Amino acid sequence: MAAPADCCYLGFDFSTQQLKVVAIDGNLQVTNQSNVQFDSDLPEFRTQGGVHIHEDRLTVTSPVHMWVKALDLILEKMKNAGFDFSNVKALSGSGQQHGSVYWRKGARQALQHLDPGRDLHSMLQGSFAVQDSPVWMDSSTTEQCQCLESAVGGAQQLADITGSRAYERFTGNQIAKIHQFQTDKYNETERISLVSSFAASLFLGDYAAIDYSDGSGMNLMDIFTKKWSQPCLNATAPQLAEKLKEPKPSTAVLGSVSPYFIERFGFPEDCKVVAFTGDNPGSLAGMRLQEGDIAVSLGTSDTVFLWIKEPRPTVEGHIFCNPVDCHSYMALICYKNGSLTRERIRNECAEGSWEGFSRALRSVPIGNNGNIGIYFDAMEITPPAVGVHRFDKHGRRVATFTREVEIRALVEGQFLAKRVHAQKLGYKIIPGTRVLATGGASSNKDILQVLSDVFNAPVYTIDVANSACLGGAYRAMHGLVAESGVSFAEAVRKAPGAQLAVTPTTGAEEIYGPLLKRYAELEEKVLKDTTG
Repeated sequence: MAAPADCCYLGFDFSTQQLKVVAIDGNLQVTNQSNVQFDSDLPEFRTQGGVHIHEDRLTVTSPVHMWVKALDLILEKMKNAGFDFSNVKALSGSGQQHGSVYWRKGARQALQHLDPGRDLHSMLQGSFAVQDSPVWMDSSTTEQCQCLESAVGGAQQLADITGSRAYERFTGNQIAKIHQFQTDKYNETERISLVSSFAASLFLGDYAAIDYSDGSGMNLMDIFTKKWSQPCLNATAPQLAEKLKEPKPSTAVLGSVSPYFIERFGFPEDCKVVAFTGDNPGSLAGMRLQEGDIAVSLGTSDTVFLWIKEPRPTVEGHIFCNPVDCHSYMALICYKNGSLTRERIRNECAEGSWEGFSRALRSVPIGNNGNIGIYFDAMEITPPAVGVHRFDKHGRRVATFTREVEIRALVEGQFLAKRVHAQKLGYKIIPGTRVLATGGASSNKDILQVLSDVFNAPVYTIDVANSACLGGAYRAMHGLVAESGVSFAEAVRKAPGAQLAVTPTTGAEEIYGPLLKRYAELEEKVLKDTTG
């Protein structure tokens, strides 16, 4: 059934540096947006980039009250600008992944009895056992990661259960550290939320369940049964299942908005709160990925998002439950050597000009006459190797390439790596596969042509300035119809589409098929050499 034109859906994004909101109408057009910058709009919390970096340089936290106050601010801002909350049919959103919030005993009572005459932050002042929430930038839990991996039999075994090996930023390891070093605060905690489910709890006026997709970024949930893994819980902290409660589908309607928002801001009584999720899953929804699609963000670091049906977890990359389809999965692979490496080669081989870089790329045939380059200026994440490695068509190491060959070797190498690692995780190119490109380098058609040729699929460009926020609004809309079997793609089909940029060159697959195999073998060799 078509939604009335004046109804709207809100998507919030509690990210690292700001809280953003977008409103979309029944035709999926953005009608309103607003934001609160943590550093400048809430200077009393003294954050830099939305966080506090502690003396050890490893511990990174954010004040939980800052997030509460930011919600007060953004809603007041919208109200003062004349936004009509009475048209909001549903809301959802996302939070920076992995961050955790510790509700003190008695906090649920406070949430359920909010006074519409007062600000949220003044009423929830005493509601948190831990004032400073650990966030995704924290890397202080190496010891806890090692304990978790050994408890379940190793890194691969942990990935087989939870979708990822142990990572310092993942929530389970942060919880283990709090239990170990702040035992009294852990014991005072009645509920542990992720940033996403904490935000949903504020709107619900009650504790919101963690959703399957964001719950996959904790090293605690079995991504196949979608329940907490008992061995992982046991290795983390006591009474943890009680403090987490069962996770729920990411498409679930959690309930109606709390009376507080109805009376204070004029939300309608039947406005629904759809489960909030993590910012990466939220972006997958905002980019409207479909089965078989791959999104490649070409930034300082390159990130690859995949829609996967049959995941094969490895110790590289992450597999999460899919936020818009409970029977599918998504994978995330991060590469540290992205645009800085492309810029270095541009400066050295094309006199600092992107135009010269593109000319060089076009001047060498696809497949680079069998020459392959691996360019890890900084220690890479996927795989953990470093250095610049050049190989000729016979697989022999060479010291240098000509400028043109170097440029093509860099671009082909970066994209061959993305396809090799995607396929390792279970990604399959199917008829209808699209590659969605975003980020700085996505404006260079010649770079996109190589991407299209390596994946043998058309490349589309998308604007993702607000992808997590938009994903929240789209998911709010879909949540209302998901239970009746309407797919996410069907619910958001009217949204503005991606722009076709390039299609694969005829015959590209015949060239890159054998090169993919060779690239994988050479990367394996480089990894062995690095790890000695």
